[in-house]
Amino acid sequence: MDKKDLRIVYLGTPDFAVEALKALVEGGYNVVGVVTMPDKAVGRHQNHLQASPVKEYAVQKGLPVLQPERLKDEQFIEQLRAFRADLQIVVAFRMLPEVVWAMPRLGTFNIHASLLPQYRGAAPINWAIINGDKESGLTTFFLQHDIDTGNIIDQVRVPIGENCTFGELHDKLMALSGALAVKTVDSIIDGTVSSTPQSEFATDEPLRPAPKIFKETCRIDLTKSLDEIYDFIRGLSPHPGAWALLQNGAMQQEIKIFGAQKVVQSHDCAEGTVLPGRKTLDIAVRGGMLRITELQLAGKKRMPAAAFLNGFKFSGGEVLI
Repeated sequence: MDKKDLRIVYLGTPDFAVEALKALVEGGYNVVGVVTMPDKAVGRHQNHLQASPVKEYAVQKGLPVLQPERLKDEQFIEQLRAFRADLQIVVAFRMLPEVVWAMPRLGTFNIHASLLPQYRGAAPINWAIINGDKESGLTTFFLQHDIDTGNIIDQVRVPIGENCTFGELHDKLMALSGALAVKTVDSIIDGTVSSTPQSEFATDEPLRPAPKIFKETCRIDLTKSLDEIYDFIRGLSPHPGAWALLQNGAMQQEIKIFGAQKVVQSHDCAEGTVLPGRKTLDIAVRGGMLRITELQLAGKKRMPAAAFLNGFKFSGGEVLI
């Protein structure tokens, strides 16, 4: 089969999903349709509709786009069926019902941003860094009933540096996703594709999940160790951002921390004690000092710690909680 004869429907929404779609379209593969989330209301008054990055690219390339509210809606199912897809590819989309993923004759494969079976779920990149992992990657696998459990086709491994943030790892994996999508599609076209049950990739390590991250998930636990807090901050930077409350007496302000350094030293301060210097902003934690380098007060702009120190009036006794 020639790549121009393979009818592909692509399902994805955020910027992470654009790279693989771009690689397929610009590589001459026959993408006959795109499915993405409905336009999102944005702005102060929610009166402006913002298209997803995948939709913006698809429209730019003249590709038909479907934006269903419900994936089991009969009208959507009929529209999807009309594409007569041989293969569907999913990147950073929603959980699909069987009527959707089982539709193409060659199946549906997903590109997942982890080394499955580790980090099944919505936020694998964040959780790999939060947990202090030294390696991440991408996995292509065929969809089946349970989320992120299908047979593995291929994997790409990527080291995680000690200071790597969520944003940096996100961009590394995004850049690699296009080549992996093309490689997987080519193996399906030439009939060499094979898939392996995830149980054969299991090790002695317990499986770690990657659940969706909510605001409360992002609150810093100041009782944890310096290493754990540092990993937590970089695993949520720049989005959605780790936060705590800056407290002085009865006054509290929410503060997001986007950048920090580890200062390993002994101290006798209570955990969470704020220690402002002329040019440094340290937080006492178990195992040392967390030196904040970039932050944002609620209602203010994100700023370097030095700018914060110049403008914030400390009265003494501030703590993070």
